[in-house]
Amino acid sequence: MRSACAPSTCNSGDRPLLPWIALAIGLAAIGHLAWEAAQLPLYTLWRTGTPREIAFALFHCTGGDVLITTITLATAIAIARAFRWPLFGWRMVLAAIILGAAYTIFSEWLNVQIRRSWSYTAAMPVLPSLGTGLTPLLQWLIVPGLALAIIGNRYRRARRSMRGPTSP
Repeated sequence: MRSACAPSTCNSGDRPLLPWIALAIGLAAIGHLAWEAAQLPLYTLWRTGTPREIAFALFHCTGGDVLITTITLATAIAIARAFRWPLFGWRMVLAAIILGAAYTIFSEWLNVQIRRSWSYTAAMPVLPSLGTGLTPLLQWLIVPGLALAIIGNRYRRARRSMRGPTSP
């Protein structure tokens, strides 16, 4: 029997994957918005910017985080499929987190050290060898990790319930 799913949106069990991806990105977006708001006082913009500039930065940075989340998740899914890893399994989640953290380290270095697009206050803990702020790096370890763990758990439960009860 043929599946009604396009190959790019379905997993091997012919269950649509796109809604799970959208849920993971949506949950991460909420986490990124909260994290960006919480870490704003660690950037000089908090003291020097107008309320409008601060609000723009908050939503601009959150939008960038969502874009990075989308790209790293899509890449991690492609890697998981190439290596036949379980979707939303620990290896796929780890791949997404590593990709996001690597991009964050690069982006923070580029925008703080080279372009000087933004700067940290003295209160920002900085990783000495990288010059990257600790909170942006922690953001990419915690926010996508939690979002993918939550959605992954629900995804696995839904797949188990699709298969029906297992006999002992």
